Amino acid sequence: MLRVRLFPFVIIFAALACAGVASAQTPQTPAQKEAARVATREKLRALLAASGPKKGIEIAFRQSDKQPFNFVGVKRGGLTNAEGFEIVVGVSNDETIGFRIYPYYKGNYVNLDKARDGAGLMRKLLNLSDHNFLFWGADDTNDVFAGYTFTLESGFPDRAIEVVLYSIAPLDQYVGQMRPFLDGSAAGAPPAAPQQ
Repeated sequence: MLRVRLFPFVIIFAALACAGVASAQTPQTPAQKEAARVATREKLRALLAASGPKKGIEIAFRQSDKQPFNFVGVKRGGLTNAEGFEIVVGVSNDETIGFRIYPYYKGNYVNLDKARDGAGLMRKLLNLSDHNFLFWGADDTNDVFAGYTFTLESGFPDRAIEVVLYSIAPLDQYVGQMRPFLDGSAAGAPPAAPQQ
């Protein structure tokens, strides 16, 4: 008898729970999605402006002229193997922030087609992706980059983005490991430890 009396309450509770889940999963309108993307870009702008000058990062970022949701910067100095790194940080339509970090070597981007041993370089990139914090890949023009992608499901990842920024300069050692495949040269000697 008690089951019969509780049954309508169970049905009502289940209907309310389903309605709550359905309203929580309501997709954003295009205008809401664009507003969220703009808000994320502005948080990213503020973070890059505050973190870029810090010791160990030392990168000045600016908004891209070509893509308003990208910020670009160049890391130079303190590197042994790469001449520098061009960093592109972008906010996507899909609630992600992506880093693409392109090494410069001998005046050009590292490129699979221009490497002395492109197949060996590709194997090296796959191996580095297995052992590194950042993944390695090649873009549509076969320029090599290190990358990282954040999803924004849990909020804006300000501390994690700063960790990636501090991880850029150490990528120089991996450019050294690529040098035999790029031009047959050996990696440069690691920088000397600072004198105390």
